[in-house]
Amino acid sequence: MSDIRVPSIVLPDEAANRPPSQSDASECTARHIPIHKRHRTHASPKCVVLPQTRDSQQFFSKDVLDIPELDAHNIVSSKDTGHVRQVHHHLEDRGALKVNLGFPDPNSDYLQQLVLSLHGHYGHGLPFSHSSSRGWFWDVRPQPETLEHRAISETMGHFPWHTDSCYETEPARFFALHVLQHDRFGGGTLSLLSVDLLLRSIPSSAKLALSKPEFRLAVPMEFRKGEQNAIIGNLLSMDSTYTRLRFREDIVTPLSARADAAFHELLHSLAQQKTTNVQHLRSEALPQGSIILLDNGRWLHSRNHVRDHKRHLRRVRWDARPFGKHVSIA
Repeated sequence: MSDIRVPSIVLPDEAANRPPSQSDASECTARHIPIHKRHRTHASPKCVVLPQTRDSQQFFSKDVLDIPELDAHNIVSSKDTGHVRQVHHHLEDRGALKVNLGFPDPNSDYLQQLVLSLHGHYGHGLPFSHSSSRGWFWDVRPQPETLEHRAISETMGHFPWHTDSCYETEPARFFALHVLQHDRFGGGTLSLLSVDLLLRSIPSSAKLALSKPEFRLAVPMEFRKGEQNAIIGNLLSMDSTYTRLRFREDIVTPLSARADAAFHELLHSLAQQKTTNVQHLRSEALPQGSIILLDNGRWLHSRNHVRDHKRHLRRVRWDARPFGKHVSIA
């Protein structure tokens, strides 16, 4: 993957002070400002934008150039109906949103209350608890190598392309990552790839095969509950509004010839798209005090090697929904 920085943000009110041009593609066009300048008073949504330089044009299509961005000036924002409405709108429309916290929040109180507000106003399902001790949140940080079963997210290693909780019969529709300490040494880059773009070059017959329950998904050891160690189900879920994918190559086994052929079509498209349409969100784009919220089935994500032992993110997953017909196997 190309390691491209995301060095700028957009202030729409400044864009309003200049005449429009043909290059203005959306509400997110404006003068670029270094992303580390965080003191703002603007309440309107902004966008993380990759400037169209000669070097970056060859790596990105205009489909993936921006992510909506909001400011939360205090904890009250998480209960403000206007703020919550904007969060809901961006998650429905783009399936991605970045929130910049304007206040210290070591306990992730804003994120907890925001999920409660989305539940109350828009019917989002509440998060499932990771354990009796961890509750809703999972602290994503390097753990000692002596632990017998560590999640890949708790290592310093590369975490390849995947969707979260893809081994669940009801995977979370949304997840969020609150950056408590970004990687200070240039590692731990979050990379995103739109599922719509990924599927664009895949034949309809392969999409149909991916939507059939002909795939075995192994449950990672650290997430096994009781005797269940795998499920059999589909990888693609299509309805009148969205197409969603669940994916993690190392735990998927196709169970038929057509499933195997379709899975290889998917892997081939991934190999192509990850060199052309990926957004790499480095620490400059996701510094301490920022939150990224994603529709889990509409975006694949990955992470490169972590270089900072102090890197610390806090994750929450919510709104779990059935993905299709499944069979749990021991």
